[in-house]
Amino acid sequence: MSIARRLVRESAGYPMSTEEPSDADLVTRARAGQRPAFEALVRRYQKPLYFLCLRYVHDHDGAADLTQRAFIRALEKMDELRDPSIFRGWLFRIGANLALNHLRDNARLVEEESRTTDEPAQTPEAQLRLEAAEEAVALRRAVAMLPTRQRMTLELRIYEDLAFRDVAAALQTTEGAAKVNFHYAVRRLRTILGPALGGAGKAGKR
Repeated sequence: MSIARRLVRESAGYPMSTEEPSDADLVTRARAGQRPAFEALVRRYQKPLYFLCLRYVHDHDGAADLTQRAFIRALEKMDELRDPSIFRGWLFRIGANLALNHLRDNARLVEEESRTTDEPAQTPEAQLRLEAAEEAVALRRAVAMLPTRQRMTLELRIYEDLAFRDVAAALQTTEGAAKVNFHYAVRRLRTILGPALGGAGKAGKR
């Protein structure tokens, strides 16, 4: 903002905008026991984390519960975060893992229900829930099988929806190398899981 524009805003009674603290700053304060700092992180990421969980579980109440649990887990494990600047990705991974565990547990519940009832077959809704949970667990296992650099690139690109330039910065590599790692990660997942992931390479930002 130019000096002239700033002076006009001040003279018009507009308060000067203050730069928001970075994630790293808020994490450092939260570690020191400053509750308002952690509350600021919650306000900053509550909505995107909720929608991340919702993409997994397709249930508003379930996504809200998972979001709350993710923040509780993050608060409990805050001291384990080596680099405070990657709090966003770290938090999203916590939420994604909780959501996948939720789907896996739900799949087990559906299986148990089908064994203990006299119904000849599962309802279509239960079958879809089971299939979705099984696919999510299979995907998580497949991602875990990737080489470390490919796995980290894929998680940053897909789970955190980062642009390749931001992925490169986070992994201390070049944007071109990040694109190559992502390409090989997607190709390997296709080999493991089949053509179901055919559109994965189009996900995220350009």
